[in-house]
Amino acid sequence: MKIVIALCAIVLWATAVAAATPVATPEAAAESAALSWLGLVDSGNYSGSWSRASSFFRQKVSESQWQGAASSTRLPLGALKSRTLRSATLKSALPGAPDGQYVVIQFDSSFEHKVSAVETVTPMLEADGKWRVSGYYIR
Repeated sequence: MKIVIALCAIVLWATAVAAATPVATPEAAAESAALSWLGLVDSGNYSGSWSRASSFFRQKVSESQWQGAASSTRLPLGALKSRTLRSATLKSALPGAPDGQYVVIQFDSSFEHKVSAVETVTPMLEADGKWRVSGYYIR
């Protein structure tokens, strides 16, 4: 009888812990992946950001193309001063991309030489269950 009571207590405890553990939304998981990736771009590690981008991104843009585009866009802006989330929108289809799960994320950003910018980062959920950036645009 003590074993049955102990097992019931364990099951109830495990259920309570599982219920108390928040499950990340797709938007939150994608935002985390985007911020990690942006950290590489912010530090000038364009090669690393290309390697950590989605397979779709790497198929469309060679590493040397990405390094050239990223450096010519980001270097004139200077160092990042701030970045705050503006929006994160879950999408299942985007123009020019295969159907899948995407989150279009916009950040209000400020740089040393550009006070107000909007960065759009689009992570996609890959077959391995990880969110990786498939697009980046800054204006």
